[in-house]
Amino acid sequence: MKFLCDEMLKGLARWLRAAGYDTLIEADGRNDRSLLERAAGEGRLLVTRDRKLLEHRNAAGVVLLLRANELEACAHELAARLDLDWLHRPFSRCLVCNTELTDAAPALWAQVPPGARAAVRELRYCPCCDKVFWAGGHVRRMDRRLRAWQAAVAPDAGGGLAVR
Repeated sequence: MKFLCDEMLKGLARWLRAAGYDTLIEADGRNDRSLLERAAGEGRLLVTRDRKLLEHRNAAGVVLLLRANELEACAHELAARLDLDWLHRPFSRCLVCNTELTDAAPALWAQVPPGARAAVRELRYCPCCDKVFWAGGHVRRMDRRLRAWQAAVAPDAGGGLAVR
């Protein structure tokens, strides 16, 4: 699944990236027609809370309208409606630009603060942003949230989806 989130859902878009989904964030003020054309042209699902987008002729199959307002509620609704896996490929994409991260070259270890080096097992690199990433405390907190969201929409004992 590939996503395009409008300006209302920037926060959700970053969490989709954290989960490993190819997710673009549309610039503020983009008109509806160009949003729909971009989503359709790139094979993306346009995730929005803007009801007006559904009024366009080409919206069917391209637009997913979320009813929820808060981040947590949006995450639960999206997961339930799409059978989304919040643990798809965690932390495999740059949260800033959406580029897939690569293994960092050994020379880049010098960018890790000396006090953190002993605890860092894996170093990732964004070739677009030229940034280095490692699993510090912020990643552990984000991972806990992704796991909680995944647990909220998980198979129940009867084989269906239990939405909490």
